[in-house]
Amino acid sequence: MTTVEAAAWTAANKARLEAVITGVRTRLEEHVAGSQRSAIVAPSADRLLAERPAAIDHLAAVFGLSSFERDILILCAGVEFEAAFGELCARAQGDPARTHATFSLALAALPDAHWSALAPNAPLRHWRLVEPAPGPLATSELRIDERVLHYLVGVDAVDDRLAGYVEPPRPPPIQLDVVPSHEGLARRIVRAWTDRLGEGPPPLIELCGADPSSKRVVAEAAALHLGMRLATIRTESLPLDPRELEALIRLCEREAALTATVLILDGDGVEGQDAARQAALTQLVEGLASALILLVRDRRPTRNRPAMVIDVAKPTTSEQLAMWQALVGPDRLDGQGDRLASQFDLGIRGMREATAEAMVEVSSTADRNELAGALWDACRAQARPRMDDLAQRVDARARWTDLVLPEGNLLALRELAVQVRYRAMVYDAWGFGAAGARGLGIAALFVGGSGTGKTLAAEVLANHLRLDLYRIDLSQVVSKYIGETEKNLRRVFDAAEDGGAILLFDEADALFGKRSEVKDSHDRYANIEVGYLLQRMEAYRGLAILTTNLKESLDPSFLRRIRFTVTFPFPDQAARAEIWRRTFPDAAPTEGLEPERLARLNVAGGNIRNIALNAAFLAADAGRPIGMTHLLRAARTEYAKLERTLTDGEVAGWA
Repeated sequence: MTTVEAAAWTAANKARLEAVITGVRTRLEEHVAGSQRSAIVAPSADRLLAERPAAIDHLAAVFGLSSFERDILILCAGVEFEAAFGELCARAQGDPARTHATFSLALAALPDAHWSALAPNAPLRHWRLVEPAPGPLATSELRIDERVLHYLVGVDAVDDRLAGYVEPPRPPPIQLDVVPSHEGLARRIVRAWTDRLGEGPPPLIELCGADPSSKRVVAEAAALHLGMRLATIRTESLPLDPRELEALIRLCEREAALTATVLILDGDGVEGQDAARQAALTQLVEGLASALILLVRDRRPTRNRPAMVIDVAKPTTSEQLAMWQALVGPDRLDGQGDRLASQFDLGIRGMREATAEAMVEVSSTADRNELAGALWDACRAQARPRMDDLAQRVDARARWTDLVLPEGNLLALRELAVQVRYRAMVYDAWGFGAAGARGLGIAALFVGGSGTGKTLAAEVLANHLRLDLYRIDLSQVVSKYIGETEKNLRRVFDAAEDGGAILLFDEADALFGKRSEVKDSHDRYANIEVGYLLQRMEAYRGLAILTTNLKESLDPSFLRRIRFTVTFPFPDQAARAEIWRRTFPDAAPTEGLEPERLARLNVAGGNIRNIALNAAFLAADAGRPIGMTHLLRAARTEYAKLERTLTDGEVAGWA
């Protein structure tokens, strides 16, 4: 509706309201005079009111008010609007102090009167359109609810009692970017509601899935097709007292009916919370009879209310590619859209935010490679917030030249990187992923002792592929409480899917050990944990790396699902010498270092780096270049930490 049309409707609505108030005033005057009651006549409806009914007519129709109930509402409104109306009420009741509406006055003065109009379950009180003051029902003051009063005059003011519980209703966007798969789901919602018009409350819509933004886009698209507003109930702030919650339910329903609003209830926020919060959510879902969309991770069964369950996934890879081309332009992507769509799974909003961030970083004349790089980094940043709450992000700066491994092991790592980089081409373009997601995840097992380079290799891969690396702390993932480990793992994998992050499970044998014989419930659930993790790893879009010192302790079924197994052997003397040569940065001052002598230390690469770093601090403190003397002192400290004895043969000729 344009501004001019809105102004015209406001004027027509005002005229209609004045007409019905005049009709009720006339009946009061006739009651005071004791004259014959005449019919309350309203002027014919304005053309605009035929297209959009006046507020009083819409309210009466929505809440099913009888003509007497409607006139009671108008009687209360008239007292608020006009001082003379209150004086007329006082004369009609024979008491100068009673300048307010009462039920006894309505029964005496208004036509078609019936006592049930103010029953607790009747519309006027059930929907809190009017409120009787404490005392005898017939003679107590009746007041119109403030929100209803504003509505009658056409003022769009949200009930302040909903503040903190419900976000203010907002009109649907004029235009909404919806991919075809989400558009189809939105139209299913529209059909489910429109097909049941006049058959009772609309069915509850449960939008299930791991991505909140995709579920919200589907809800917004449905509201847009229906021409309805959207308002979100803040689940985390719901009152836990059943009576308070029941009052909130009535106010929410009333607001939704008055303003043609679809209510959205975000159930993801209460997952895993206490029983009282879960009970409040259940009471709200079962009690609301309005158009309600419930956003949840998994289906919540309902007892009394019919529900339609719709699974919502993120846009497909092809839909994301089309969206990237629409946001950036196909000419500017130069084929990089395929990599973005296959690596990142952000959803429409995340893609928009990443595009806006990238455009700030590069100029309008930036070449394609620069723009693609900025988009890649922006997508990584978009995916980080959820993962940063669940795991430790590792700043991966290591390069291939930092790894000292046998040639075959290095080749296996490079093949692993190739599969991560080109999985979209093989799975999607070449059709290898058409049969399903099972077995498409890329998992690698790094086997070797402490300090042999397993974590370093993970950093090299992350840096080479320009992906984030997250170390999963198993002490925070594994829980003694039944079912909690699976929930924690699900949160990790769901969050990592957004950016295809590399997940590093250190000491994985603690979680992926051999499944035991089932002797009690704990054994059964421990085996379920392993099974769940195997399932998620098989479908994970990114790369999962697991490290262990004890390959033989891992579950055989788990090993069968590992695509790459890379062994990190303890370095021999030649390898240790090479590690020593690569350990010191070019900028570090050194003097008289002999890698062949240093290689006699029978330690792994991680210990070598510790010794070199400690020696650098000793040299800095002495104001000298790093020399063999500093390394000798640092080696003694490292060996003491390892509870080993530094032999004369290892350090002969150092000093």
